[in-house]
Amino acid sequence: MSVPPGALAVPALAGSGRLPGPPSRTGLPALIRRAARSRLPVRVAERRGGAIPPFLGLALTLALFAAAGGYGAMRGGQYDDFVARFGQPTDLVARTLGFSIGDVAVSGIVELNPTEVVQVAGIDPKGSLPFFDADEARERLLAVPMIKDATVRKLYPNALSITVVEREPYALWQNHGEVFIVAQDGTPIDGFADARFARLPMVVGEGANRKAAAFTAMLAAAPDVARHVRAGILVGERRWTIKLTNGIDVRLPEDKPTEAFKRLSSLIKDHKVLDRDILAIDLRMPDRVVMRLGEEAATARAEMLKSRPKVGKGGTT
Repeated sequence: MSVPPGALAVPALAGSGRLPGPPSRTGLPALIRRAARSRLPVRVAERRGGAIPPFLGLALTLALFAAAGGYGAMRGGQYDDFVARFGQPTDLVARTLGFSIGDVAVSGIVELNPTEVVQVAGIDPKGSLPFFDADEARERLLAVPMIKDATVRKLYPNALSITVVEREPYALWQNHGEVFIVAQDGTPIDGFADARFARLPMVVGEGANRKAAAFTAMLAAAPDVARHVRAGILVGERRWTIKLTNGIDVRLPEDKPTEAFKRLSSLIKDHKVLDRDILAIDLRMPDRVVMRLGEEAATARAEMLKSRPKVGKGGTT
């Protein structure tokens, strides 16, 4: 049939007198069909993401039973027994994986014992290297007066390295009836309980530990006298009184005590003061020596002075 100008021609379906309806889905262009298919998995994934996984309920149930069992074990003491025998569970797992603490190398020790260092550092054979706190171990070592510095390093997979710097025993310090071993800076290291430290010089009195270095320097200035010195007593935290091995007290001045100590050398050599009945020698005055005699020496001297002839104005009597 003819179509008037300007009118839209709509073809009829073959064999029917009806107008065509909307195109079927199969009749969509291929590009549109592909786009529709591409959106489908996204929608399915969104539905599945909101759903509960089938194994989640079982996992939660098992976790609930495990928590209840762990709580019961802790209340019943079984957990503490387990830790005492095998260590913390984390350490047990780490050891199983090969991260035990199997080798500990200790270096720098002179007076200390390696076993003591390991114990102080808190190294437990039930522990493990990953969970060992090296910083805490170092702080524990530094709390030992004998240790001046320490380094703790982890060497994976199963070793520790500990390096310590000891304070050197320098002198013995007696104060309030107790005797301590002190370092050169005066820090008390330990109580005196080992005879091998008896060779160290001894200082006595409040604050004497802080002046031990000055005391030993004075002894070094006159070695021939130093071998006769038993101890140095600090008086009033200002000056020294030297106690000799034969019991004589030698009082030194506050100023220039080393010079006075050297004068004692000539008294020993020239006047044999160590062989005489003398209780004390006072060297606090630079131009004279004052000696306090023992009881027998004092009596003998008094008798000697009595026996001397008296001198009168006109001569002897």
